[in-house]
Amino acid sequence: MPEQSQRLPVVFIGHGTPMNTLADNRYTEAWRKLGAALPRPKAVLVISAHWYVGESAVTAMPRPKTIHDFYGFPPPLFAFQYPAAGDPQLATRVQQLLAPIAVRRDENWGLDHGAWSVLAHLLPSAEVPVVELSMDGRQPATFHYELGRKLAPLRDEGVLILASGNIVHNLGMMERSDAAQAFPWAMQFNNAARGSLLRKDHAALLNPMSLDTGARLAIPTPEHYLPLLYAIGAQSDDDAVEVLVDGIDLASISMLSVVIGSMPPR
Repeated sequence: MPEQSQRLPVVFIGHGTPMNTLADNRYTEAWRKLGAALPRPKAVLVISAHWYVGESAVTAMPRPKTIHDFYGFPPPLFAFQYPAAGDPQLATRVQQLLAPIAVRRDENWGLDHGAWSVLAHLLPSAEVPVVELSMDGRQPATFHYELGRKLAPLRDEGVLILASGNIVHNLGMMERSDAAQAFPWAMQFNNAARGSLLRKDHAALLNPMSLDTGARLAIPTPEHYLPLLYAIGAQSDDDAVEVLVDGIDLASISMLSVVIGSMPPR
């Protein structure tokens, strides 16, 4: 096993709107600075809110396509491509680590915007191979957390675990204005979750409906919250949590992003 100093951190990014791919704002600036500070990983394993299906699957193709899994955005966003290679060997390693859970090798999915909207800033050269792991929507929170624990050895193998979602994600109440003020319930839940992260209170994060009275508005559906559980599942006992950037965008979307674990030397 590599020395502790070689262990990569785990990153949870609040990715927000796909337009962040093309944006220059305080969120994307923080992602770029993190990418510049990270040692170059051998590969990236992404757990994205946007691959939420009824099974566990892992991308295993040598060249994943860029999926534009949205509508109503301007043509430059649909023209964006993130041409990273895949990594079939990493897909095999993920299957080994998650056994006996059956993880299907997928040749059709690719990289969704939960992955590439962040990677466009974190690793803009697209020279690092990227693999995605789906989230099985049939399973409870503890299942996703345990998968994160099983994936933790990848951190010692040069693989960056990137979880991409949003702790608060309510599109139904979103206000399409850069000047939109955060809803009080969104701020309250975001702050409660942030406090639990900094205290490493995994039990509270596994039961988010107990965190704050605004939880049901903050998490009307689970898929954007669940990537966080993979990130904390891969957290070691001695890993600190550093807030990379925080804020509420469009009134009801948390942009809280954290780095779990220390940064090894470049």
